[in-house]
Amino acid sequence: MSRLNQALVALGALCLIALYFLPMWKITLEAPQYPKGNELAIMIHVNDVRGARKNDLQNLNGLNHYIGMKKIEPDSIPELQYMPVIVAGMIVLGLVAAISRKRWLVLAWLVVIIAVGALGMYDFYLWEYDYGHDLDPRAAIKIEGMAYQPPLIGSQQLLNFTAHSFPAIGFYFIILGWLLGAWAWWSSRKNGATS
Repeated sequence: MSRLNQALVALGALCLIALYFLPMWKITLEAPQYPKGNELAIMIHVNDVRGARKNDLQNLNGLNHYIGMKKIEPDSIPELQYMPVIVAGMIVLGLVAAISRKRWLVLAWLVVIIAVGALGMYDFYLWEYDYGHDLDPRAAIKIEGMAYQPPLIGSQQLLNFTAHSFPAIGFYFIILGWLLGAWAWWSSRKNGATS
């Protein structure tokens, strides 16, 4: 593996540092009382869930209370405790792959990113499902058969709200890091590198 490819893998691993500073996902709720530009939104970070603006999470929890949804409390979400450690492990593995200049280790790192990403998305789906379906039967507003799970990705109507769920900037740093590593692995393969 050339020094350029080695540098690309290292840079790809370092891209994951952005996850400690930037949100990975954004869920937005629009409604007549919260039109575009004033909608409620939560930002999902590797170690936190917070409102896009100061009172968004508090306001969302207040609305959710009426339909029986659990309060979103970042301290009670276990994934937010161990995800920073998993990301650190992926950064270290990427840097070790870069330093070692071993193509198979770069490939292993790329596969780990995909596997962790897939498990993370599945876990996120389960988290959304739990919040949207496990409703308090004593809630003020009850509609038979209604669930309030936002879409995993995309937009969906939930009563008078339109929920939007899309990647945020941190997610694109994961993609960028993976693409840099994949390019390094592929180009070293094309150049006939064997290590």
